[in-house]
Amino acid sequence: MQHSVFPYRLYLVVSESDCLGKDFLEVTEEAIKGGVDIVQLREKNISSPAFLTKALRLKEITDRYGVPLIINDDLAVAMQVQASGIHVGNNDLAPTHIRTEWKKCGLLGYSIEYLPQLSNRETEVSDYLGISPVFSTPTKQDTVTEWGLEGVEKIRSLTSKPLVAIGRMSISNAYEVVKAGADCIAVVSAICQAKDPAKAAFELKNQIEKAN
Repeated sequence: MQHSVFPYRLYLVVSESDCLGKDFLEVTEEAIKGGVDIVQLREKNISSPAFLTKALRLKEITDRYGVPLIINDDLAVAMQVQASGIHVGNNDLAPTHIRTEWKKCGLLGYSIEYLPQLSNRETEVSDYLGISPVFSTPTKQDTVTEWGLEGVEKIRSLTSKPLVAIGRMSISNAYEVVKAGADCIAVVSAICQAKDPAKAAFELKNQIEKAN
């Protein structure tokens, strides 16, 4: 299902540490050349000034390619860099609060970890939903539900919002996850740790397109 507000198919979630010593800016640029449509900068353990510096440098690249930049859970940074949007989880800033504080927020993403979240006000004001995680991953230790393909199908049957699947997404499961109802696949290590990020992105995008 294509959504006019969310036409993106391949979503890169990047942090410096996930790139294992490679320059995260270079990894991102290569990934965009390979087919990434939207990029989220997620830096959990650094100060806001350091996050802001990284975000400004990354935005130069995403702007050059016309790709939206999403900031993970730091409203001040998102607003200062004039990002395309922000993504928050269950224990982060509430989407309703963000809507009040940042009127120009273009894309507001919200991670779904429990089914009851689908009927709350936070989901209602969000533009897209992160299904987190589809398969459990070492990068997310604090998750509650491992959704699996059945979980993606279930959520798809309960909402018309765009769904972004995250959690051990790879070339071997992207096709099935899109078939189960995800609109977009979000990847971290499958691109950040790939020898050739552009090729990894291209192959993932190919699987996503095949499933549509």
